[in-house]
Amino acid sequence: MQFHLNVPVTPLPATIQYQQELLLMGSCFAEEIGEKLQEHRFNTLINPHGILYNPLSITKALTSYMDGQVYTREDLFQHNDSWNSWDHHSRFSGLTPEAALDHIQGMQTAAVRAIDHADWLIITLGSAHAYVLKENNRLVGNCHKVPGGNFYKRLLTVDEIVTALDNMMHRLFFRNRKINILFTVSPVRYIRDGVVENNLSKAVLLQAVHHLVNKFNRLFYFPAYELVIDDLRDYRFYKEDMVHPNEQAIQYVWERVVKGCISEGSQELLHRIAELNRAARHRPFNPESPQHQQFLHTYAARVKQLMGEHPELPLDDLLAYFQ
Repeated sequence: MQFHLNVPVTPLPATIQYQQELLLMGSCFAEEIGEKLQEHRFNTLINPHGILYNPLSITKALTSYMDGQVYTREDLFQHNDSWNSWDHHSRFSGLTPEAALDHIQGMQTAAVRAIDHADWLIITLGSAHAYVLKENNRLVGNCHKVPGGNFYKRLLTVDEIVTALDNMMHRLFFRNRKINILFTVSPVRYIRDGVVENNLSKAVLLQAVHHLVNKFNRLFYFPAYELVIDDLRDYRFYKEDMVHPNEQAIQYVWERVVKGCISEGSQELLHRIAELNRAARHRPFNPESPQHQQFLHTYAARVKQLMGEHPELPLDDLLAYFQ
């Protein structure tokens, strides 16, 4: 008997490879998968604006990279003793304008380079709900705990999401002739919007994404949302807040990403790196024992061998650990 629906993942016709550069944008689920990619030594830049949830804020950030935008003090506001940007996540806030701008502009410079050189842009859309400042109708990427009475909340339409992403992608494809775009919809359930409202939001995102994927040859869709919502489909795969997928669910999606999105040759290399990562997490009962010293010697030799075969991989930290 079969007790759950197995969601098929069709392998991408163009696959991700180690020699490629990746830029990830979007919700917190983008960061979860991005960290898995970084852990396995892919050349990855994750969320240069910080976590962004709605498609228009993500599009605005990507456009700022293509414009080479330089943020100034006029782009910041002060709230609760910190300086913040309406376009950025609170991780970019600082106690002084200079501290905030240094962090913002450092990542902005890295993102401008990534736009020109990336082989893959991976966009994870979180919510079709957007927040707009009442005083000037400005769309915000993050509310920074400013009281809710200062914002309008509205559900974006499929048409305005498609238009914004379409315009951004036309510019991007003209600027970077090799880039592919992989869309996902976050399986995080934003129930503070309401259960019905969350489902409506996800439906808008799915409709917009599939409209675009069917329009462009270099656009692809990975069913992260369906894998958690329809395949796992159980609260035991969520954290205690019943909103965010737990580590088991993230690992399940990651394994499907590897099989469906990463080239066979890169999968083989990924598994070798995963073995080294597992060895580095090993905690011995007696670190000074001859057995553990031999263990370290063996894995140091394996890291050196891999560094010789793939000098482009950042493995210095693993070598330092085992030595």
